[in-house]
Order: sequence, then structure tokens, then C-alpha cells
Amino acid sequence: MTEKVLFITDPFDDLNIKKDTSILMMEESFKNSYKVFQCETSDLFIENAKVYASSKNIIQNKSKFVAENDKFDLNITDFKICFMRKDPPVDENYINALHLLGLAESLGANIYNKPNSLKNFNEKVFAVHFFKYIPKTIITSNIQKIEKFFQKQKSIVIKPLDGMGGNSIYKIDELNNKNINLIKLMTKSGLTKIICQEFIEDVYSGDVRILIINGEPFRKTLARIPQKGNFKGNLAAGGRGIAKDITDFQEKLGKEIGTFLMTNGISFAGIDVIGEYLTEINITSPTCAREIYDQTNLNPISELFKDL
Repeated sequence: MTEKVLFITDPFDDLNIKKDTSILMMEESFKNSYKVFQCETSDLFIENAKVYASSKNIIQNKSKFVAENDKFDLNITDFKICFMRKDPPVDENYINALHLLGLAESLGANIYNKPNSLKNFNEKVFAVHFFKYIPKTIITSNIQKIEKFFQKQKSIVIKPLDGMGGNSIYKIDELNNKNINLIKLMTKSGLTKIICQEFIEDVYSGDVRILIINGEPFRKTLARIPQKGNFKGNLAAGGRGIAKDITDFQEKLGKEIGTFLMTNGISFAGIDVIGEYLTEINITSPTCAREIYDQTNLNPISELFKDL
């Protein structure tokens, strides 16, 4: 019987066939003769103490992937691998899905990355575990503390704890009424925590994504260069990705973080480095594998599948 793999993603039709890392993972699944299924978090359910996914079979039609219309209620434990690849925000629906996947794992399901680790580590807070590598940072909802932090740094970046792709990230260079109102909006008038970091000028040379695969940093990285007049290197925010060889510092950092990730059941992650500062550790649905593959002909996802 052909072994099956499941991808829990955003709606299939919303996935970018040319860029999405989840699609590249599906391609690799077909190369390894797996039968591929896809569902959304809303398709997960419990019945008779077992966890099921109402899943669509994904078929390969020449260079295209097609999701069949019919859904099949399949026990999560019947899949050789289940990839949790839903994009943030990590909201109530996301957390509830992790509760179900955690139960499925206790029943024998093989889930990448581990549900409990996805619950335990917020991507924006995660980097603080490696404090010696991060820029000056505060995480708070207190507006006065943010203002005091700005006065020390003179230029800061603020962002929510549940964003992705450069959404709702702002650079503040002065505390005028507009920016004070922005801080109030981001913190919901002092109720919601945000992350504030010193601005790093090296971002204009590239916000570098390093993929950590089974605890090891991949030998090629993607430097995401901001558009002129912008400070965001995120590809979703218009940044330009350039594949580069990993540096000695990046490799050392990647190995240190990779060891920690593997002890917590995180087999596929993406860390973001600006200059020699660690800014984020992405574990929900890391991207940039396709861009690296297209530019170097080296496929990070092939490395991931070697140990599955």
C-alpha cells in the first residue's frame, strides 16, 4: 500500500505554485512515491477519541497540482507524516488545531513540527532564548516603556507577536503624534504586547533566511534585500531574494539553534539574521526553500526528506 502524507495548509487554491515551500514539499513527496493529501485546520475533528482530517487527494497533472473535489475522513495516524504548514496568525483556531494534533500525536501520529512546540514557542519571542545574539529588545504592552526604549535607541522597529511576511512592521524614527498613536493602536492602548527592537542598518544589505533542517543549517541562504525606500526585506513585502553561501557565523549560529530545535521536536525552521543579529525563529511555516532551489539547484527539502 502506498504511504500517505498530509499537509495542513491555508486553502489549497491560495498557495503560490511557483513560490510556496509547501508546494515544493508536495513535489518532494511525489518524488518519494507518497500519496499526497491536503486539508485546512477547520477540517480536523475528533470522533470516538480519534483525530481525523477531512482531506483532499492532491494529484500531479504534468507541472500542475490539482486538489480533487471529494474529501476523505482519514485518521491522522494513518499518514506516515503530517506536515503542519498553516501560516500565522497563531489565533484561537490555530491553537485549537494544535490541541487536536497533540492528541493525534499521543495516539501515534508523526507530525512535523511537533504540535506542543508550536504551542510553546512564539516565533517573535523564540529568539530571546538566544539572548546574546539578538538586538536590543523589549516585549511589552506598556506605552511608557516603549517610549523610554525609543529614547535610548533613537530608531526602533515595532511589530506584533502574531504577524508574518512583514505585515504590521513599522520603523519609528521620532515620537511624533502619528507614531505615538501607532503605538497605541498596536498595543490596543496598552493591553496587547508587541515586540520592539533597535533598528539594524545592516538590513539594507539583506535580511538573511537560514533554513535549519533536522538540526543542521542548510549550506545556502537567502538574503532578502528591501526595495529602495523600504526597510522590509520580506519577499511578501516586495524584497528581492538572492541566494548566498552560508557564512561561518551563520553556520555556527544555525548549529547552536538547530541543537535546541531538535531537542524540542522542530525538524524544519527558518531563522532570520541581520548582520550578526538574530531577529526571528520561524517554525510554523518556514519559507524561502523554493527561491534557494531555483537559484542554486540545491533543494533544501530533499535534505528534509532524507530522514523521514
